[in-house]
Amino acid sequence: MDEAFIYQILAIVSEIPKGKVASYKQIAELSGHDKNARLVGRILSHASYYGKYPCHRVVSQSGRLVPHWDEQKELLLEEGIEFKKKDHVDMKKYQWKV
Repeated sequence: MDEAFIYQILAIVSEIPKGKVASYKQIAELSGHDKNARLVGRILSHASYYGKYPCHRVVSQSGRLVPHWDEQKELLLEEGIEFKKKDHVDMKKYQWKV
């Protein structure tokens, strides 16, 4: 993977304000790579190799949390984010508006 692209994605993620979330698709679109939402997910799964980023603020387009990452929900709750369902953020209320 291109390091410049990785850091571009991580820079966008670092801009998501506390108490807001963004989708993988939204991050891909902001990077100018509209069709690479899955690649964004892959990059974020390895983000700890590059530093500390608020990856817990990135969810699916429907607001679904990352499967098997229990800490994500705890971190979002600490930021005041509420859930529609057990594992879905209310995107209408909490999606980051750029």
